[in-house]
Amino acid sequence: MEPPILHVSHLTVILEGQQILRNVSFNAQENETIAVIGPNGAGKTTLFRALLGLISYEGSIVWKPDIKIGYVPQKLYIGSDFPLTTQEFFAFKEKNMKEINRVMSAVRLDMDHTGSKKTIMKQKLGLLSGGELQKVLIAWALVGHPDVLLFDEPTSGIDMSTEGTIYSLLHRLQKEEKLTVILISHELQIVYRYATNVICLNKESVCFGAPKDVMDKENLEKLYGAEVGFYQHHSS
Repeated sequence: MEPPILHVSHLTVILEGQQILRNVSFNAQENETIAVIGPNGAGKTTLFRALLGLISYEGSIVWKPDIKIGYVPQKLYIGSDFPLTTQEFFAFKEKNMKEINRVMSAVRLDMDHTGSKKTIMKQKLGLLSGGELQKVLIAWALVGHPDVLLFDEPTSGIDMSTEGTIYSLLHRLQKEEKLTVILISHELQIVYRYATNVICLNKESVCFGAPKDVMDKENLEKLYGAEVGFYQHHSS
């Protein structure tokens, strides 16, 4: 087996005197999709902050050399009076329109349903729909051809009809762009459908492995409590 693109060993995070994560270990291989599941307050976003090098931690996080990482945050609140257009937003990171057009095309934001060019680049970010804004953020993360994409609740704050489209988009991008994807999700059906491996996290690692092997009644009750309804996966 090839060396992992990411090796996390005995990761522990203490913030303001409180232990947020304890002794978390896992590997990520190239071109796989890892889902992180767990209740609110389990340390999922803290895990991402540690992976991005934004906070101090104990243990080790080792990325493969020269890895480029893209990140899509959980939520980005932008009011309707936010002055920047989509194009101006991209200009903070990339001014080459060829590259901007490439990533916009990758997330299918360059055409409308009739096949005509859209004017989304000239629109203010605050006037975009939730689904459009999320796709803009994904495109922004794709600038520069990253090797890894981290998604913190990629469908948070958007409607259910758009939610399925976003996950389908991520799955397609993972294949087309040859990405390793690590995502936080509460949608267990999505995890079963798309994830190669799943990290069950509740301040420590409850389980790690293929969804069909580790997402059983016992582990889900450890994560969410005995009262949680067990989602039984059925093959379609």
